[in-house]
Formats: sequence, structure tokens, C-alpha cells
Amino acid sequence: MIDPVVRPATADDAAELAVLETTARAALVEARGGERWLTEHPVVGDAWAARVASGGVFVALIGAVRVGFLAIDLTRPVATVEQVFVHHEARELGFGDALLAAAVDAARASGATWLEGHTLPGDRNIKNLYERARITARLITVSTRL
Repeated sequence: MIDPVVRPATADDAAELAVLETTARAALVEARGGERWLTEHPVVGDAWAARVASGGVFVALIGAVRVGFLAIDLTRPVATVEQVFVHHEARELGFGDALLAAAVDAARASGATWLEGHTLPGDRNIKNLYERARITARLITVSTRL
């Protein structure tokens, strides 16, 4: 049994965060709603060091290997999970839950009064992650390309 380890990201994590982000984004290309999400959420890429410095970024580790991350916007009364990803080979070991617990703690500490996140239609893994943390749907947006 692996005990999930999650910690706040540091500047030393920036390069690996960019790699994890690339893997996460590649998984969205064929997902329903993925194309639009990718368009609306620019790649952080080389700016991960700056994003980490602003706070609200956590990494999940197995030993020294980074297997996941979560970025949360803590600048508003409604804290928003911007990105959450756990590498496929490290799923179902509790890393997503541990990352989300760190986000909840950070949101509370920032004074946020609500926590929100987003999931693509059909992404049952993320929906289940949110529901385990008692974060439930409050709005469903539908759309079509014109």
C-alpha cells in the first residue's frame, strides 16, 4: 500500500510540472469537450516557476518521482481548481484525494468561502474525485460549435 505524499510545489518542480501538464493535455484532445477546454485554458508550460511562486500548486510524489499535480486559484472568494492530474500509472492509489484535500485546506486558509472545480462530460474519474470530497455539481453548461 502506498501512502500518498502531497506537498506544495517549489520552483524545483517547474520542469516536471510542464511535463505532467503536457501529458494531461494530451489526454484531453479526444475527450468530449476537450478541444474547447484546451482552447480556453492556455498551456502554463515555461511559466510554471512563476505559477508556483504565486501559490496554490501542489505535487503528488512516489519517492522523488512527481506523479501528479493540482493548481488552484486562491485569489477570489470562490477558490477554483484550475488543473488536477494524476499520471495513469499512479491512479487509484489516493493521490487525487490527497491533492484535493491539500486544495481544500489551502482554500480555507486563504479565506475562500466556496471551492469549485470543473470536469469534462464523461470524465467519471474526476467527477468521482470531486464527489468523494463532497464537491457536487451546481451548474451544467451545454454548448455546440457553430
